[in-house]
Order: sequence, then C-alpha cells, then structure tokens
Amino acid sequence: MRKSAFLLPVIAVAVIGFLSALFIVDEREKALVLQFGQIKQVVEEPGLGFKLPIIQEVVKYDDRILSLDTDTIEVTPSDDRRLVVDAFARYRISDVVQFRQAVGVGGIRAAEDRLSSILNAQIREVLGADQVTSDSILSPQRGDLARRIRANARASAESLGLEIVDVRLKQTNLPQQNLDATFARMRAEREREAADEIARGNEAAQRVRAAADRTVVETVSNAQREAEITRGEADAERNRIYAEAFGNNPEFFAFYRSLSALERSLQGENSTLVFSPESEFLAELFNAVRADGLTEVAIDDIDIDRLREMAPEMEISPDLPESERQRLEEEGGQGGESGDPEVSN
Repeated sequence: MRKSAFLLPVIAVAVIGFLSALFIVDEREKALVLQFGQIKQVVEEPGLGFKLPIIQEVVKYDDRILSLDTDTIEVTPSDDRRLVVDAFARYRISDVVQFRQAVGVGGIRAAEDRLSSILNAQIREVLGADQVTSDSILSPQRGDLARRIRANARASAESLGLEIVDVRLKQTNLPQQNLDATFARMRAEREREAADEIARGNEAAQRVRAAADRTVVETVSNAQREAEITRGEADAERNRIYAEAFGNNPEFFAFYRSLSALERSLQGENSTLVFSPESEFLAELFNAVRADGLTEVAIDDIDIDRLREMAPEMEISPDLPESERQRLEEEGGQGGESGDPEVSN
C-alpha cells in the first residue's frame, strides 16, 4: 500500500515531464529551442519535437509571407515638388537564427519597426535621386522605382534574417498645402481659359453682328436708291404724259382737270359745294356751258355723269413698276381732298 502511494506521484511527475518535453511545429511555422537564452536547436520541418522540460523553451515564428505598411513620409524629387508617399512590403523570415539574434525577444513587432525604417530610408534615397521627377513617380515608371527600392532594402533586411519579397508604392500625393495651391492654380487656369473662350466668342459675335449690320445698311441703301431712281423715272414719265396731253389740247386738259377735281370733291353722299359762277375752279366748266350760247347755268342743271362719260379716262403708262402705279393711283384719289394747287387752278 505504501509502495503504490509512493509510485503514483512518481508516475504523475514522469508523465507531466514527458508531456512537457514534447512540442509540435506547424507547417506554417519555424521553431527555436532555447536553453537559458542560448539557441540549442533549430526546427524548420513540421512535426513532433523534444526538449528538456523546465530547462529548455520553444520559440515559434511565422514562416508565411507577411505584410507591412510603412508610415506616410514626404519626399522631394529632383524637380523640388514635395510628395507624400507610403508603401507596403511583403516579407518572410528566411533565417530564424539570425532573426533571433537581431531582434531578440522583441519578435515580429521589433523586426517590423526596423524594417519600416529601412524601407523609408530607401524610399527617400531612390525617389530623391537625380533624374527622378514627380512626373516619373506618378507615371508607369513607378514600378521600376519600386523594384529599385526593393533591391536596395534587401541587403539591409538580410542582416535581420528577413527576405523582402516585394515592395509597392501605395499612395503618391501632394502635401495638403501644396494640394490646395495646385487646385487653386488649376482653377485659375481653367477660369482664364474660360474667359479667353468667352472673349473670343464675343469678338466673333461682334464681327458677325457688324457684318450683318453693314449688309442691312447696304441692302437698304441700295433699295432706297433703286426706289428713288424708279420714282424719278415714274415722275418723269408722268410729267411727260401730262405735258403731252396739255400740249395737244390745253383747253380740254384744263376742262378735264376741273372735272376730275370736282368729282373727287363730291365723293360723299351728302357732299355739298357752293361756288360762285366767277370761281376759277369752275371757269372751264362755265366757259364750256357758255359756248352753247347760255349766259348763266345753275349747278343743279349740270349732268356730271354725262360730262364724266364724255371726258377721256386718264391712263397710267404700263411701263411703270407696279408700286409706282399704285402710288399714282393713290395720289390721284387724294388730290381733291388735299387741295392740290394744280387741281384748284
């Protein structure tokens, strides 16, 4: 009984010691077996491993490709235009022994801080080199620049036991104050271009308006000149006809003019005119009546319609333009009412 009571604790301690001596390494990991801080074993293959309980410990590191985003920094290319740049990197632990010796107990966090410093230094060096301008950084050439940064950073990262797989520039912008100034300059340039376009449009509109106004003035002037020429020719033709008629028979012409004036004066139904027999307006009419042997004739006894039928009709030359013919007809209809001196005489 005493012997079994003594063996149970021993067996329990042995089992616990055996279990604590076992450790498992995942296929995504690498492990170091440390004894009092010194590296005693490197386990890079997945599987089951053994260590001394209590005395030794196991430290595991991720064997996968890891990601790191750098802080935003300002760089000044050769054209002195400052840019705000940040990048991201892909890396992996290539040598766990060297990695442990470089970062100590800090692990991945300490390694990423040092790797971020290395990358920022190489970004400033590559982007600030000669013949590297802001335009080339913002162009497809940035891929070549990123490869140069990766190549330069690899040498420094190897001392940490790290392998840089890839580096890419993530953000490339102007600083906020420069960005505001750039937007203001772009806005001013667009406003200036808009003002130039508006000025050119107004200038073209003024030219078109001036040409149209000149065409209108020239057209109206030519039309008025042609109208005056036509009116003058019509007046000359009218005067010629009048002169010819007056020259052929002056007495009959005067008589006819008197009848025409009298007819135009009596257009209304209730029109009444009172004349003295000695009136010059009726001189030709009464002289014609007196030619029949009468000394005095009452105005009511005169057959105006018969006299109108006896008188030849006044004709307008067909060679005149239509507008002039209409004007002569209108003037002929208004002569009696306007008191034309030729009609009254």
